[in-house]
Amino acid sequence: MMSETEPTAAISIPGPTADVTAAGEPPILDVRKLSVTFQTENGPVCAVQDVSFALRPRQTLALVGESGSGKSVTSLAIMRLTPPAPKVRLGGSVLLQGSGAPRDLATLDSQAMRLVRGNEISMIFQEPMTSLNPVHRIGDQIAEAVMFHRGIGRRAALARAEELLDRVGIPEARHRLSSYPHHLSGGMRQRVMIAIALACDPRILIADEPTTALDVTVQAQILELLKELQAATGMAIIFITHNLGVVAEIADQVMVMYAGRIVEQGGVVPVMKQPRMPYTQGLLRSVPRMDFAGLGSRPLEAIPGSVPDPLNPPPGCAFEPRCAHAEPGICDSAIPPLEPVAAGHLVRCARWQAVAGEA
Repeated sequence: MMSETEPTAAISIPGPTADVTAAGEPPILDVRKLSVTFQTENGPVCAVQDVSFALRPRQTLALVGESGSGKSVTSLAIMRLTPPAPKVRLGGSVLLQGSGAPRDLATLDSQAMRLVRGNEISMIFQEPMTSLNPVHRIGDQIAEAVMFHRGIGRRAALARAEELLDRVGIPEARHRLSSYPHHLSGGMRQRVMIAIALACDPRILIADEPTTALDVTVQAQILELLKELQAATGMAIIFITHNLGVVAEIADQVMVMYAGRIVEQGGVVPVMKQPRMPYTQGLLRSVPRMDFAGLGSRPLEAIPGSVPDPLNPPPGCAFEPRCAHAEPGICDSAIPPLEPVAAGHLVRCARWQAVAGEA
């Protein structure tokens, strides 16, 4: 597994999806037609539009796409960490299943959401050095969430913090309780972030590009750690990344986003072996391959152009200006619907059948 700035080996696609255990269980998180609109000086910007998915226990859903595609905003909206209205307007519903009736996180008040965050849903943020408080000791930062949600004293909370540091593989855990973030390496800081996220045994973990700033070896260790913790606790994971090698390594389901919308969705095997959306195909072709390095048999491809301006989106398919398969009068006239191409495999492309034939 390689970092996002380094070549990767050939992407290894697993066999049948690992979602077998979770397939028959009801979802613990059901997101329906989620939208996020920011009010700006130049007008409203719809960063996320009509996003729907279900997440089951022990399942890992990967959100994939370029920067600016809406991945992180989707996760922040689920956690209700976007600015409050009127700066940001949320639409749709985010249903969290509990012991009673499902709760819609999109409508909960701030006090109720404080009881959800860190307790039932936790998040690993992208950059641990900016997420950890530089003037507080590691032990106190982990213990804070335990004391708030579990109602226990500081001594018991620090004992729990030591247990968590040991669980995520930090040596001399008791000694590290008194360390500050700048005392630790990047990989150890990320492990501390994982320990904070797991402090109250959440049912859902959102990991926002947790391996981006790490070297190859540490990245592989973090991915293996997340898989081990998921197997031990049964938690579901939403994993945000633009590294398709990581997706093949850890995900059961894949949701490819572009310009705020889902453009392809399904199991990791069909989406990565038989992608139907030209954007997904472009992402896969742009992955550096070590098995082709130096052979001259295949130039590294890149998707031309850039993500469209959210203030002035194209009238039809958002990917149409960059798409080699675009057809005038079809792709630039209306936004295509998200339609099934196979069981559990959805794609947003008006020409997906022709694209599949050409592929």
